[in-house]
Amino acid sequence: MGVRTVAYVVFQTSRPSQLLLIAGVYLLGVVIAAANGVTPAGSTVFVGLFPLLCCSASVHYANEFADVETDAQTDRTPFSGGSGALAETGLSRSVPLIAGLLSLGVGLGSALVLWTSGWLSTQAGRLLLVIVAAGWQYSVRPLKLAWRGLGEVTNAALGGLILPVYGAAVVGGPLGTVALASLPFALVVLLNLFATQWPDRAADAAVGKRTLAVRWSRRRLRIAYIGIAIVAGISLVGLYVVPSPPVLPRPVVLASLPVAPLVVWAAGGYTRRRVPLPTVAAMVTLAALQLFGWLWTIY
Repeated sequence: MGVRTVAYVVFQTSRPSQLLLIAGVYLLGVVIAAANGVTPAGSTVFVGLFPLLCCSASVHYANEFADVETDAQTDRTPFSGGSGALAETGLSRSVPLIAGLLSLGVGLGSALVLWTSGWLSTQAGRLLLVIVAAGWQYSVRPLKLAWRGLGEVTNAALGGLILPVYGAAVVGGPLGTVALASLPFALVVLLNLFATQWPDRAADAAVGKRTLAVRWSRRRLRIAYIGIAIVAGISLVGLYVVPSPPVLPRPVVLASLPVAPLVVWAAGGYTRRRVPLPTVAAMVTLAALQLFGWLWTIY
């Protein structure tokens, strides 16, 4: 077991592209808080990000550890099937497990130090614990949520709602407002989970991982996908039209509209196309455009 090989596996199984997206969604929560009257300090934003990235990496390592059988059997795409690093190198699944425990220790330890020194609020600390607990239980015992058909909703709630709310909590923002403002994005994250689970359905079924893609028929999955997409669109408009003042300001709503064709394209091919590119593109684009829209409202 060469040092370079281990380092390569540790890097790949941390899923760096997903960590980058996590940082972006965290910043989205910070910016929403700033648009609602908070003045974030750059140092506070940075110190809140460090334990989040460590804990998020630990969740990815746990997922790689738990999914080694299904990842070895599936036909990977750039957006599904895990990192593929263990199958590529032949290293033991203990490598991501050890890396996960170490990064979890660093993440929680640094959060504890930041909390006791007053850099991290109690609300932010509690949300980080929720992210860690639910993130690990997504993959490992005793709950193994992804194996029970609960992984899609859990992941969407963590990545689409709790993550930006954690960003707001770090800078002392209004958590309820940020949660409501994040709802359309969270629903698109849920669509992304539907799409990325689909290519792995055969391998998941073979090892007993009962995701919704395994449990449900194609027709039911398509109906659910289209229904969630419609609710996402309604929530986007509704959060501008109904509340006074609007939860979503006009620049954010307008910035989000170019994602609609991507969602329509994705819905048209869901369960028919193997590579979930359209839905992934819709999710990433929405995060970027909404971040731009919120920044526009500030400056």
